[in-house]
Amino acid sequence: MAEDGPQKAQLEMPLVLDQDLTKQMRLRVESLKQRGEKRQDGEKLLRPAESVYRLDFIQQQKLQFERWDVVLDKAGKVTITGTSQNWTPDLTNLMTRQLLDPAAIFWRKEDSDAMDWNEADALEFGERLSELAKIRKVMYFLITFGEGVEPANLKAAVIFNQL
Repeated sequence: MAEDGPQKAQLEMPLVLDQDLTKQMRLRVESLKQRGEKRQDGEKLLRPAESVYRLDFIQQQKLQFERWDVVLDKAGKVTITGTSQNWTPDLTNLMTRQLLDPAAIFWRKEDSDAMDWNEADALEFGERLSELAKIRKVMYFLITFGEGVEPANLKAAVIFNQL
């Protein structure tokens, strides 16, 4: 059977838990609690079910979003929200206005091996990643875990076509 054209090379880029940054953001929450202070106006504080992940763009140019590769090893839900923030060593606070829309939501139902997702939003978000890759070496994501899922249950990557 003939191919429609040359096969495009694909590049799989995993989302990796940034344990240090997640820890630093949790320390910010604890520090505010201990001092009895409130968050800054518009500041996004990390909740217990949220973790910070990063995607290192090992190649920045000529990437075309192909698909998300998200696997949960048990039933539950994850919401992947991109951030427009470029964190610096001083860990400037994450502001809610720096959270990108739309978010990609993935879930796995009890007694099912199949993953479901909010397809239109996840695809739109993925396509934005191709553009962001042109100007960034790394991108950060806020991943919210729901329904008993935690970081150990998640394997997530973005698949790009190399143009």
